[in-house]
Amino acid sequence: MKILTVVILVTLSSTAFAQGSGLKAGLWEMKRTSMVIDGKDMNAQMSAAQAQMQQHMEQVSPEQRAQMQAMMEQHGSHGMMNPQGAQQICISPAMARKNNPVVDSGCEPAKLKRNGNKSSFEINCTKNGRKVEGKGESTYNNDTVNTHMDMTTTDDRGSKHMQMEMQMTYLGTDCQGIKPADELIK
Repeated sequence: MKILTVVILVTLSSTAFAQGSGLKAGLWEMKRTSMVIDGKDMNAQMSAAQAQMQQHMEQVSPEQRAQMQAMMEQHGSHGMMNPQGAQQICISPAMARKNNPVVDSGCEPAKLKRNGNKSSFEINCTKNGRKVEGKGESTYNNDTVNTHMDMTTTDDRGSKHMQMEMQMTYLGTDCQGIKPADELIK
């Protein structure tokens, strides 16, 4: 699950490159459309795990649910993910304006290029004992952002190569109580 948190943070951060391309502060829905780790298609496995977690959340008391959601937020899970891999996230005004966004608690893109409605980026950093290397591209079209990433993370447990595609869709200015993503990754 830690690798998914890194992916979400990188994806969130890469979307902030769109300062002039229409990224808006407010509530967004982020959906993973493809995820391959070390050559294995992880979509079915991730969807099954998310469905199981959702089912468990529905069976616990409201107090336990609130406690579990607080714990997930504390560990970098932004909002609640549904079985299809969609998650609601909040982009703060500061994050929408940012030119060089923070990636995973401090890593910044090593290279960033903007060309029209596309931003390409490269990441190469080590933070908290984890090395992250990769590249990606985001394409902006009105209220949607499509991102493709190819990255490798390495830590004391080994190395993982991941390819992921995600889509974000703008839902509106009201974040409906979800904390902004930049506050969660501090």
